[in-house]
Amino acid sequence: MLIVGIGGTARPDSATEDALRRALSAAEALGATTRLFGGSALLTQPLYDPQGENGLGARSDLVEAVRVADGLIISSPGYHGSISGLVKNALDGLEDLRDDARPYLEGRAVGLIVTADGPQAGGSTLAAMRSIVHALRGWPTPLGVVQTPSERAGDKLNMLAAQVVGFAKACGAV
Repeated sequence: MLIVGIGGTARPDSATEDALRRALSAAEALGATTRLFGGSALLTQPLYDPQGENGLGARSDLVEAVRVADGLIISSPGYHGSISGLVKNALDGLEDLRDDARPYLEGRAVGLIVTADGPQAGGSTLAAMRSIVHALRGWPTPLGVVQTPSERAGDKLNMLAAQVVGFAKACGAV
C-alpha cells in the first residue's frame, strides 16, 4: 500500500512539512509505504500549463507516484485564507491523470493538513482543500487537521493517517 504525501513550503523544515512527515510516519507504523513530495521537490516543478509542453506532465515523478498511490496526505500552509500556490501547482498537475483508468484521485482517501497562525485561516484553507479533492474525485477523510503554533496536532495526525490507511485497505490495497 502506497500513501503519497504532498506539501510543505519553500522554507526548509517548515511546520507544514513537519506535520506531513509525522502523518506519513504514522501511516508507515500502520504498514503503509510512503513517498514524500515536500517543499523542495515542489519548488522544482514547472508552473502547470495545460496548453504547453512545460506542465507537470506524465513524466513527473509526482504524477507517476499519485497514479499508483492507494491514498494521499496533503499539507498546505494557510496563506491569506487559502491553499499555497506551491501546493496548488502540484495538484493542478494531476490533471494529467484525467484519462487514466482510475482518473484523478478516484477511489482514494485523501487526508488534509493545514498549518496556520489561527483558526480562521485554517478553516477556510481546509474548506478549499476539501473542494479541490472533491473536484479531483477523491475522498477527503472525515478528519481534517488544522495545526496552529500553539498546538502540535500529534494525536490528530495519527488519526488522520489511520483514516487514510483504513480506507485504502477497505478498497483493496495490500
